[in-house]
Parts: sequence; C-alpha cells; structure tokens
Amino acid sequence: MLFNSIAYLIFLPLVFLLYWFAMGGSLRRQNILLLVASYYFYASWDWRFLFLLIFSTFLDYFTGLKMQSARNRNARHCWFWLSVFVNLGFLGVFKYYNFFAISFAALLGHFGLYADPTTLQVILPVGISFYTFHGLSYVIDIYKERIPAERDFVDYAVFVCFFPLLVAGPIERATHLLPQVKRSRTFSIAQGIDGLRQILWGLFKKIVIADQCAGFVNTIFHVPASHSGSTLALGAFLFSIQIYGDFSGYSDIAIGSARLLGFDLLRNFAYPYFSRDIAEFWRRWHISLSSWFRDYLYVPLGGSRGGTWTRVRNTFIIFIVSGFWHGANWTFLVWGFLNALYIMPSILVKKNRIHLDIVASDTMLPSLREAGMMLTTFILTTFAWIFFRAESMGHAMEYTHKLFSPSLLKAPGILPLGLLMMIAAFLAVEWIGRREAYGIAKLGLHWSKPLRHSLYYLLILAVFWYANGHTQFIYFQF
Repeated sequence: MLFNSIAYLIFLPLVFLLYWFAMGGSLRRQNILLLVASYYFYASWDWRFLFLLIFSTFLDYFTGLKMQSARNRNARHCWFWLSVFVNLGFLGVFKYYNFFAISFAALLGHFGLYADPTTLQVILPVGISFYTFHGLSYVIDIYKERIPAERDFVDYAVFVCFFPLLVAGPIERATHLLPQVKRSRTFSIAQGIDGLRQILWGLFKKIVIADQCAGFVNTIFHVPASHSGSTLALGAFLFSIQIYGDFSGYSDIAIGSARLLGFDLLRNFAYPYFSRDIAEFWRRWHISLSSWFRDYLYVPLGGSRGGTWTRVRNTFIIFIVSGFWHGANWTFLVWGFLNALYIMPSILVKKNRIHLDIVASDTMLPSLREAGMMLTTFILTTFAWIFFRAESMGHAMEYTHKLFSPSLLKAPGILPLGLLMMIAAFLAVEWIGRREAYGIAKLGLHWSKPLRHSLYYLLILAVFWYANGHTQFIYFQF
C-alpha cells in the first residue's frame, strides 16, 4: 500500500478512528490493532512475504529472550550470532545473491574461464533492509546490555512492524520507540494537527515536486548520448531534487502518520541541501541510517579514536557498506566510494564536525562564503547521484562522458521552466522553515485563519491536481 494512494487515504483515517475511539483507551487493544493494521498494510503489497516478516520478528524476539536468560557468555554469543547470520542470510539471498553470482562469473571470465551462474528469480521483499536493521539494532543492544529483552511479543512486533516506518523507515531504535509502544498514549489535537500538516507537506514533496521531476529525469537518463551535456546536467539536478522530494516526502508522511497515533519517530531529514560540506550533508540526509552505521559499525570498528589510518579505513568502510545497503549494483558502491572521497579532507584535518547548526541560523540569508560552500556541496552530491540513478556502470560512464563534453556550454535541449519555478518556490519555503522539523511546520501559524487555511487548501489542490496514478517511492526498491 502506497502512502500516495486512495487506499492509504481510506486506511489511515479508519485506523485512526478505531485506535482512538473503539479501543476503550486500552493500551493492549491499541497495540494489537496497530499490529494487525501493520500486517495488513504489508500484506497488501504481497501477502506471501508477510510470513518472512513474521519469522524475522519472532527470530529476534526469541533470540533476545535467550540472550537475556543465557547462563554464560558463550551461550549469549551463540544466540546473538544466530540472529545476525539468519537476518543477514535472508538479506543476502533476496538482495545480493544474484549480484555476487554474476560478478563472480564475470571475474572468472577475465581469466578465460567460463561459468554459467544460477540466479534466483525472486522478488525483493519490500522493506527488508529496513526491518532487518530494526531487528539487528535490537539484538545488538541486548547483546551489549544496553537494554533488557522485551517479553511482550505484541509490543516488540509493533516496534518492528509499525506501518508508517515498515517499508522505508525511519530506521528506529528500540531505546526510542519501544518505550512509546509500552506507554499509554492520549490523543492530542495539537499533535494531530501537526501530523496532518507534515503529511500534507510530504505529499506535496512527493507528488508535486518529485513525481514531476521524474518524467524529465527518466527521459534524460534513458539515452544520455542523445542529449547535450547541459541537458544531462539539468537531468542530474532534477534527479537530486526528485530523490530528496521523494524520500524526505515519504519520511514526512511516515512521521506525520505516527504523530496522529501518538508516536514521535526519529527525524530522517534536516534540509541536507543547505549543508556547507559533505560531513554536514550526511548528518542531515537519511539521518536514521547514517546514525545506525555510525553506532553499529563505525564506532565498533574504532571510530575516530585511532590514528589517521583507522579514521580513513573506517570512513571508507561505512560509506561503501552504505552504498551496498542501497542495492546490489556496482553503481551504488561507486556512489558510496565517491562520498567517502568527498568527506575525506575534513576527516583528515578533523574538521568534520564544525557545522553542527543550521546555516544562517540568526540571519535570513547566508553569507557569500556560506552560499558558495552550499553550492559546492550540492554540485558534488549531484554528481554522485548520477551513479546512484544509473542502471549500470556503463550507463553511468556514458552519462558522465557526455556530461563533460563541449556541449555542456550549450543551452539545454529540455528546459521545463514551469517546473523549475515550482522547485525554486519549494526550496524557498524549505529555506524559510529550515529551523523547524519540516518546511511548513510554522509557516502561516501567525496569519489570519482564512489566509492560513488558503495555504493548506492550495497545497491540497496542488497534490490532487498533479496526482497521476500511484507512483512508487524510490526507496521501496531498497
């Protein structure tokens, strides 16, 4: 079930009404309803993979209890590694088996050896990377004795399967979400209205911005050789806007939906394109994944505590693993490698944490230096996105080769002025609201009621006007 579908437009209000008004205020009943609704939400995509989700949930729940009750460290080790290997095994089979099989056959081919790899004709279960990481963080935290094992299966299953975050995050931690699952919740009108505003802004970013960019992006990326370098630069720019609008829009809808039900999910985006360097960008883009890799991979590897070589090694590891997490394709590995290269200067001189506050926090406009830094960061990020969007390394190299041809100085062959003006207005709203959790969190709150409501009606009208089918979110493929 897609957030931008009529089905979800019916599903969410129905769950909301049952949750607050038909459960008699019982926390147990509310959690059971959330679990049933989450399973239905997931099964509406493909009911067969619901069994995989339930098995994964039960595995981590059971191994968590076994680790807690283990009488010695060796038993804890065994139960911990059982969970890790099975979870990563499922992820490996469904997401990475074909990649490794084909890559190994290609490697043998370079040595004159022929191999006909057997590939699996399976569908990638939607959300498997996200709910696998939910479970892994839980068992790691128990293993490290940061949290006790959860004994209530329903409560734990809601933590893993909560439908707003189930298929594309944010990637929650048990330390943050489980206490909310177990705590009584009361309906707040202010929280509900804020949730609706964030859902509306998320739908606007997805349908009005991202989906309108998608058509031009698909046309330009389809046959790079048939376009000028300037048109390819425009295509890369539009994809940067598309993926931001698409994924941050999803996150806004997820967080807003959760707020309607009394939950506060982790923030996933904090205006990343207003970053002054790559390190700041990665503190603001897909925050829940970046922090997951920091806490569960970078820090255990030694983090920045060692010498220069340790910092360099660990940085490349987390970015390459992050790229591989996104997909079984060499393009994602190159994308991760590029970002590691981008961030390396600040790592080497230990200046990767100098921009911790939002740009121009006390002024309306950035300084010329800040504007130049933001533009440079955006250009570097946009170039890396080419590899993220490309279907193969050959496709990416063809695109970049034509991009840096003399035709880069020509006028682009495709120039959607209306869309570019809409993007400019969108970015202006985001800039004005950059101190808040999302772009329109405070926009219009001090206006007269008719004017404020006119803004919301305009956004709603734009969403319905530009809605054209149910376009899948980009991160559903991960």
